[in-house]
Amino acid sequence: MKLFKHPLIRTVFLFVVLIAPLYGQVLQWEPAFPTMQDTIRIVYNARLGNGALAGASEIYAHTGVLTNESEDASDWDYVKTSWLQNTTDTKLTALGNDLWEIKFHIRSYYQIPENVHVTYLAFVFRTATGNLIGRDSDGGDLFIPVYETGMQLSLQQPQENPVFLSLNDTLSILAIGQQTDTLKLLINESVVFTTTDDTLFYQFIPQNPEPQAFEVIGFGGDGQKKQVTFETFVLESASVRELPDQVVPGINVTNATSATFVLFAPGKEFVYLIGDFNQWQIDNDYRLHQTPDGQYFWLTLNNLDSSQPIGFQYLVDGTLRIADPYAPLVLDPDNDLAIETSVYPNLKSYPTGKTEEIVSVFSTDEAPFEWEDQTYLRPEKKDLLIYELLIRDFVETHQYQTLIDTLNYLETLGINAIELMPINEFEGNLSWGYNPSFYFAPDKYYGTAQALKGFVNACHKRGIAVIMDMVLNHAYGQCSLVRLYADLNENPYFNATAPHTDYAWGYDFNHGSEVVQAFVDRVNAYWLTEFHVDGFRFDFTRGFTNKQGSSGAYDASRIAILKRMYDAVCQVDPKVYVILEHLVDTDREKAELANYGMLLWQNSNPAYSQSVMGWLSDSQRSSDLSSGYFKNKGFSEPHLVTYMESHDESRQVYNALQYGNSYRDYDIKNLDTALDRVKLAGVFFWTIPGPKMMWQFGELGYDQYLADSGSSRTEPKPILWNYYQQPDRFALYQTFSNLIALRKSCGIFTDPETQVAMRVGQGQFDRYIRLSNDSLNVVIMGNFDIGLIDVAPDFQHVGWWYDFFSGDSIWVENTYDPLELKAGEYHIYSDQKMGTPEYSAVGDPDIPMPLAFSLEPNYPNPFNSQTTISYCVDKAGEVSVVIFNIYGQQITQLSHKFHQPDNYQLTWNGTDRLGASVASGIYICQLAMPGRHSEQKMMLLK
Repeated sequence: MKLFKHPLIRTVFLFVVLIAPLYGQVLQWEPAFPTMQDTIRIVYNARLGNGALAGASEIYAHTGVLTNESEDASDWDYVKTSWLQNTTDTKLTALGNDLWEIKFHIRSYYQIPENVHVTYLAFVFRTATGNLIGRDSDGGDLFIPVYETGMQLSLQQPQENPVFLSLNDTLSILAIGQQTDTLKLLINESVVFTTTDDTLFYQFIPQNPEPQAFEVIGFGGDGQKKQVTFETFVLESASVRELPDQVVPGINVTNATSATFVLFAPGKEFVYLIGDFNQWQIDNDYRLHQTPDGQYFWLTLNNLDSSQPIGFQYLVDGTLRIADPYAPLVLDPDNDLAIETSVYPNLKSYPTGKTEEIVSVFSTDEAPFEWEDQTYLRPEKKDLLIYELLIRDFVETHQYQTLIDTLNYLETLGINAIELMPINEFEGNLSWGYNPSFYFAPDKYYGTAQALKGFVNACHKRGIAVIMDMVLNHAYGQCSLVRLYADLNENPYFNATAPHTDYAWGYDFNHGSEVVQAFVDRVNAYWLTEFHVDGFRFDFTRGFTNKQGSSGAYDASRIAILKRMYDAVCQVDPKVYVILEHLVDTDREKAELANYGMLLWQNSNPAYSQSVMGWLSDSQRSSDLSSGYFKNKGFSEPHLVTYMESHDESRQVYNALQYGNSYRDYDIKNLDTALDRVKLAGVFFWTIPGPKMMWQFGELGYDQYLADSGSSRTEPKPILWNYYQQPDRFALYQTFSNLIALRKSCGIFTDPETQVAMRVGQGQFDRYIRLSNDSLNVVIMGNFDIGLIDVAPDFQHVGWWYDFFSGDSIWVENTYDPLELKAGEYHIYSDQKMGTPEYSAVGDPDIPMPLAFSLEPNYPNPFNSQTTISYCVDKAGEVSVVIFNIYGQQITQLSHKFHQPDNYQLTWNGTDRLGASVASGIYICQLAMPGRHSEQKMMLLK
């Protein structure tokens, strides 16, 4: 969905039926000035716009309206149907020659109340299955203005502003009036044509290269007047020059006052730079040179202002404004408004009124970041213990500084790598990030580039790797590489139709193209060198193919593409992590990639979830845990990243509470029992050799619902740090921490040469894992049933065996003798002592609860007289508790003094610092100490 380029000129869709055949229009309609009370006839030309529906046999309209309360052009109201709902009144009638008609009464068709003011009808068109979508030529939606009764004026031709011409070209100017007495055309403020008809038609031929300013004015009765304007520029001969040495596509900063801009845009005619350096005006001095092969456009600017960030765009072929695809920062006129200054301070203002669409920003003299990770050693692949997190749903402030404040928590848990869900610019603010738009710009919703570097630096100082979730299967519509070509058949970056027909999102990158391969290599090298990330998790690498049909089968071309990409990354950083989400149906392909050096995601959620719930299997899911061991997949190296949960899976505790099995008084739907079952699963997870990954708050038994599909799936989820203060949930955290510490201290759990025997498969509640090497033998055993059973783990030898959790020992006389285990019971036995955990794993309520620096929600909320504010402080220091209004103005300070680590409470009675009552509304309570802060919203109702 797109914003209008010029609100007064977006009526370029409009044509009277008798005149319309003379001109190429995506939409034609009558009456020319439709009102809410009119029946409108619309004709859609499927060959025009993006042309996606040319030749279609059946077309449906997906339509709604914009009102005076719509925030932007994507904010549709009164949408006629859901996306793939096919109805008779949204089906178009074929007129022949790719022309299609639909006719309806506006107000009754959309069922719009009388008091609603509609400004535009909004459309996209699609086939019945939605696999092909008809849009405007720039990929946006199609709009028809809705008018009030009375005098109106509409400019029909030209459709662009500004208009670019060559000398002696003929420009047709067409304007239509309603209830107008006179129409006048002015050029450079001089009247050149006047008519008393309701249609003005004029042909203009430029005689000199000077820009011309046009204005059409309509005069009506009672002194009414309306006008529309546009400009023309005369194109001179293109400047053809070879690309300078040592420059690449994007922004090439030479020094503090000079930069060379390079745009790869084969097939385009001309490009201008517009920006802060020329007051966003079109100027021939800022027209880019074109290389002899027509592939590149470039221009070097000198005398740039190094004191502040510089905003600019490329104006392509006179109509398309795009940001540089390689920009390190972009400005979004809509979504940036929701970014708090506390998250991104001093963000450059959008040049409102000077341009539209996304703006690229760069600096010529930015201070370099002072890295402190020179002695940092990256964990080996086999030792990776990855914590996947979505910043938005992990810390309330959704920013890197707060994330740094959680590193004590994560380091104590024991993980040694953090995988961030996509953090490069994506569409919107509240996304999971799998709709990427700009690949070189950190998304501002999480903070500045410097703050991100600070986070990576802080992780490295603790020995924690940072892995970036990177989406290179597809891009979305805001991406400049997409917008550069309205016709995907002409786009050198994307497939017009995704060849892997089983799954497709957004716009599908053509990974067989050398252009795309060069872009991919630039992206990966940039994040490795500029931000010191340790590696990537590449999303949906199953789609990195141009082989037609299902993408699940073995595909040699896809393997070659991924190996090439891996080789290029390793040239930048030989020890980089490359993790593939490779959802193919054949282990042969996975093993070939893993044995080449890459790591692969292994989704063991169904098996572990079934096991936690106490079911052996159902019609779709097996409880067999064996696929989580790399050698069972045919891998020669431990390059299988196994996980019980990721961002995509329904949470284990949620499933247990909803669907858990039961027998007598043993009920997995009980929270305490469900948490104990996750401990059992963890014992059979963390002890298997090979890298591991967990999803945020899995260590606390996160139990919130995750929808299988729909928009609610990716909506923000509750951030429940209070779970850490609950003894049974903290016991799960401590169990995982103990298991991770055990894994780190004993090489038998990470050594690829460890001998592994498993009985963890289908049809088996009595499960064990046997690990052996030259110096140690370990037996993990557990009862996944809901009642008492015997488990025969087949110890490796007779003698003394030591229980890791309890510290007790048993004498094994007969290695085949079974042990009786209660439902959910588990043990880790070893023939050498491996130490005993600091805390029990059974949720002892006497465990000292660690404090966290946190501000709890106030109660009551809303309140009308007084509310209680609770907070925790985990280390000694100066602490303040301050109340702000929604404009950031301080209302009062409740506390500012030295605190010892403890839990605290304060009350606020809705007064300011002078004791005067404040008005009803939203207020923000901030808990702060040096370098740390936490906020909560509260509502006062009087």
